[in-house]
Amino acid sequence: MDYKDYYKTLGLEKTATAEQIKKAYRKLARQHHPDVNPNDKGAEQKFKEINEANEVLSDPEKRKKYDQFGADWQRYQQQPGGGAGRGGQPGGGFDWSQYTQGQGGGFGGGFGGEGEDFSDFFGSLFGNMGGGGGRSSRPGAGQDYSAELELSLEEAYHGGPRTITVNGKNLRITIQPGVADGQTIRLRDQGGPGRNGGPNGSLLITFRIRPDARYARTGDDLTQDVPVSIYKALLGGEQTVDTLSGPVKIKLKPETQNGTRLRLRGKGFPVYRKDGQFGDLYLRLNLTLPQHLTEPEKELIQQLAAFRPEA
Repeated sequence: MDYKDYYKTLGLEKTATAEQIKKAYRKLARQHHPDVNPNDKGAEQKFKEINEANEVLSDPEKRKKYDQFGADWQRYQQQPGGGAGRGGQPGGGFDWSQYTQGQGGGFGGGFGGEGEDFSDFFGSLFGNMGGGGGRSSRPGAGQDYSAELELSLEEAYHGGPRTITVNGKNLRITIQPGVADGQTIRLRDQGGPGRNGGPNGSLLITFRIRPDARYARTGDDLTQDVPVSIYKALLGGEQTVDTLSGPVKIKLKPETQNGTRLRLRGKGFPVYRKDGQFGDLYLRLNLTLPQHLTEPEKELIQQLAAFRPEA
């Protein structure tokens, strides 16, 4: 089996600090988590490799052993009496002094078993050191859970409390006004339980906003089609328009053309987590023609047309 460069797996240099290792692991784990990449075997394998690298580099003792042996781990395994956990001594002309300084020439250490999610490389290097069995007793974070929550456009506009059920547990959350379709929020400590006293995982909630027949949303702006009678378009007047914040009266100029766009400032969608800030609402005026004309109405229209023969 090949030597595994755990630093390369996490995109780090060998001089990386514990905090840098922690940040890199969390970023990559979120990116390649199986819940985020369902049915993606490549992402699943990458996720296991990331966890294995973190298991070693985040543990000072394991990292120290790993740094000491590096690519020479197989040479240790091949030495007579050099198997892990048997107190292997230097042999075969291999100079172990460069690896055993400060270790008393021996190979002790409290390494637990590699577990089913770790590679053979991990098991060969750490699995039986110290003769311990089972998984590491080091605290570890719990698994992250994922869930989707479907909302209407109005529910996303107003926000408010909702109750969702995740793994049989009812959880009450407060939705901030202005959430977007596909947006994901993280609720810490609401995921799987931590190991050996470690922190609980997080709950990742992705919002799905149902399409609305009245409004088209672009960012924080909304667009709405408004039907206007041809008479009001010709002569001008007031028109009442329904918005998500309530009805609004607008004034139409005489001779308003079909397709005219009007802008209502601050009548769009609330800006997420910015109280009092809203996008704009754009009105697209669509002129409607009368139907089922009576004979007197037709005569009047013909009289009007006589004044505009070019039309």
